[in-house]
This record gives sequence, C-alpha cells and structure tokens, in this order.
Amino acid sequence: MSNKNFQTFFDCGYSKIRAGTFDGNEPNKAFFSESKFLSNHVDLDLEIQKIITSLEKNTNEYINEVNLMIDSPSMTSVGMAVSKNFDGSELKQEDIQFLIQEAKQQILKYYKDKNIVHIIIDNYKIDNIEYTILPKETQCNSISIDILFICMPKAIIEYFKNFFFKFNISVNQIICSSYAKSMNYKDNLSLDGNTSFVDVGYNKTSITSFVKDRIVSLDVLPIGGSHITKDISKVLKINLDQSENIKLNSEKGLNFLKDKSFSLELLHKIIVARTEELLELSSKSIKSNLINSDQYKMVLMGDGSRIVDNTYVNLISFAKDIDFLDETTQDVCNSGFKLGINPNKQEVVVIPKKQTKQGFFEKIFLFFK
Repeated sequence: MSNKNFQTFFDCGYSKIRAGTFDGNEPNKAFFSESKFLSNHVDLDLEIQKIITSLEKNTNEYINEVNLMIDSPSMTSVGMAVSKNFDGSELKQEDIQFLIQEAKQQILKYYKDKNIVHIIIDNYKIDNIEYTILPKETQCNSISIDILFICMPKAIIEYFKNFFFKFNISVNQIICSSYAKSMNYKDNLSLDGNTSFVDVGYNKTSITSFVKDRIVSLDVLPIGGSHITKDISKVLKINLDQSENIKLNSEKGLNFLKDKSFSLELLHKIIVARTEELLELSSKSIKSNLINSDQYKMVLMGDGSRIVDNTYVNLISFAKDIDFLDETTQDVCNSGFKLGINPNKQEVVVIPKKQTKQGFFEKIFLFFK
C-alpha cells in the first residue's frame, strides 16, 4: 500500500456508525461508509470492521489512526468567567493562556468523570469593553474572559477507544459531533441572527445555540428518537425492532400498516405527542441561553428528526420557525474534517503532548492527557 495521505473520521452514534476518510493533499477526494441500524451494540465489532475494510480498499491505505466524533446524553457544557486585574500594563498572550489554564483546572477538579474536548472563548471584556476577538497590543487595568467547556464522559471515550484498539488503531482526536455539525451547517447556510441547531439522536438531543457567528451554549436533553420508538412499542404492544421499523416507514400510510391491528391515526398521535414534548423542551433550553429569546430560528437535524419532516410537520402545534436538514454520511464526516483542519476561531486548540519516540502501545493511551 502507498504512503499515508488520508485522515479518517468516525462518527460514533449510538444507532449508527459513519466514517469518512479524506486525502490531505486533495480534500475533495474522500470515501465514505456507514453501518446498518444498531438497536444495540452486539454487532459493533463486525460493523466497524466492515467500515475499516471498505475504506482501506478504497484508499489503498491501512488505517492506523482515526479521529472520533462522539455525542452522549451525559456530555455537558460548562460556562465559566475568569478575570485578572492589571496596572495598565500591556496584555500579553501568556496572560490569556494562564487564565484559560486556571479555568481548565477548575473544570477538571469538579468534573472528574469528564474529559474536556473543546474550549471555546465566548467573550473578552477588557476595561468593561467587550470583544469577540482579542485585540493586539492592548494595555488594560482588568480583563474578564467568558469560556465554554464542552466535556465528554471518560467512559464513552474509553468504550470506543477500546473497540479501535482491537483493530490496532489509535485515536488522534475527540470531537463533539453535534458541535462540529452545527459549525459546518451554520457556515454553509449563512444564517444571521439567533440560530439554534437541534440535533435529535437516538437517545439524546443536543442544542447548539449561536448569536450571529458566536456559539453561546451547548445543552443536552436525555430524550431522542428512541423514546418515540419505546412509546410506540408500549402503546401498540410490539417489540422495539418492529416499533423502529414502523416509525421509520410511517409515511407509507395505510398500505404499510394494512396488516396491523391499529390505525394510522393512533400512530400519528403517539409520534406527535413525544415530538412536541421534545420541541418544547428544546425551546425552553434555547430561551434560557439567548438574550433575545423570542427571536430565533430552530434548525432540526440528526436521524431522529427525519420523522418530523414532511409527514408530521403540519400536525405539530409548535409555532416557532423550524427548518429541517436532511443529513448524509458525507455531511456528517465533512463536518468533523472541516473542524479538524480549520478550527472555530473562538476555540482554543489543545495539542496533546507527544513523546519523541512512541511505540503503538504508548500512543494509544496518550490522547487528551
């Protein structure tokens, strides 16, 4: 096989694994693969192996390193303000680094079961004047920095890291999937004003809110598409696999349901009730984080949102302005790749420490130490 040119990104969703590998010399040259629907992770080894084999065949390269895109119902974002007084002296980059490091240590102290995967500076306040980007050669008496930390459970990172370890693959970087997608779609859609991306996954919904170009919050709700599936299963007294199949094919109407002992109207009621609950909870989260909380656009994305689009949108009483994004595997993986090569200008880039000489077994345990 040839010398290594490709960067590989795995989006590790609970119900589906997606992957893309990108040529570093020709970014438009990329290959993609995805798993089947996973109601559980019994077949995870097999599905990951299939994806790896497919990508290696297409690129003619062995994959020995990947970047993981992960979301979790237990991930969290923590906002913190740190400040320092000066005597009118010049503000240096080292001063900012010290304040960020001080805040980071506080997060690690109180969230011991989490890893910090993104550090985002929301705002600088220098002598009571606010800046989105740190001005150069500034003298000041005081500075305050608003920082957003996106944290992922250590357990979920270890869980997926161990799977790739089985295939002799190390992990280079951890990326919050919903954050990466929101950044990518925001830039592509050229949205203005207050916009919140609501990423409906299988067992969580993450809400990333922006004021113009600035990310101001990332909230997570422990409710997702699986809750609709469970509602269908409970009310109709059928198993979860049948419920998922019915949910995903409900737009086929009575022709699909003709052999069932329930009506399409009942199915609609089940789906709409849970969907309205999810949207109302998302709206409350958005309002709590935006200044002009009555003026915002909600953009639904993720596999869990597909059921709302077209078939049910006219049945839902939720009144806010809602747009829908129909994501593909290519869209998802592109988001991770773009954030990896061109980080958000608000984000502090954390470079993991590397030893000059590393064997494979040293490398595998070194990410985000």
